[in-house]
Amino acid sequence: MKANLNGSRVHMRPLAALSKEEAARISVLFSDIDDTITTDGKLTAQAYDALWRLHDVGLTVVPVTGRPAGWCDHIARFWPVAGIIGENGAFYMRYDRVRRRMFEMHALSTEERALNRRRLELIRARIAREVPNAGIASDQPYRQYDLAVDFCEDVPRLSGAEIAQIVAIFEDAGATAKVSSIHVNGWFGHYDKLTMMKRFAHDVFGLDLDAPETQQRVAYMGDSPNDEPGFRFFRYSIAVANIAGFADALEHPPAFVTQAESGAGFTEAADWILSARSEESQ
Repeated sequence: MKANLNGSRVHMRPLAALSKEEAARISVLFSDIDDTITTDGKLTAQAYDALWRLHDVGLTVVPVTGRPAGWCDHIARFWPVAGIIGENGAFYMRYDRVRRRMFEMHALSTEERALNRRRLELIRARIAREVPNAGIASDQPYRQYDLAVDFCEDVPRLSGAEIAQIVAIFEDAGATAKVSSIHVNGWFGHYDKLTMMKRFAHDVFGLDLDAPETQQRVAYMGDSPNDEPGFRFFRYSIAVANIAGFADALEHPPAFVTQAESGAGFTEAADWILSARSEESQ
């Protein structure tokens, strides 16, 4: 697949270009959720089975999502994952099944979060006035850090100009804004997905993600512009095929792209890694 990025032709290699030798070394997979693991807002049986098959061979999966703390608590407890990074890097959660205890690491203090919430309410009111077709994400009540503005999940899809206007309103107030496949997420505070991935890897696995030897063991999957930190950083960065819809907005494309979209693309990547591990063990 080729994408037009900043006026140049940038080649995103097909997943098959990830050699079986390289794929077999992958032991940790960080992955976005919406439209990467899920499909049209659903966790399909196929994708959930892929998560379990990765788990059953000892490959560690850590979702990295813009979804809220309330959802992340559920996912950490009920999915076959080692933990989860939520609200675009605001925190991680890890459920210890032996001790029956949830461990959390937060980027900001409770006091900082309360102050930022008041600032985000002002932005919320301005977006309602200036972009009336936008909605506030239905999962907003379960968030601790950010404001998620819905542009296609539960509202008719907004135009590119309206999405850009939402981003501009956040940035005009001094907030960070990131566009996912369904929401514009905005927040105050210096954190992002990659920073919290590094923290999680260090705290939970004792891994330094910056180390070259670690880079050979870790992969990242995503589908949209808010996954660019992972696409840029990880040697083995993989996008599902629906990344094509955001090609013109990407400055840092992924290294590899699946043939299938969304959850089917996630399953395709899981199958490639699992088959490589199986061949190596024979």
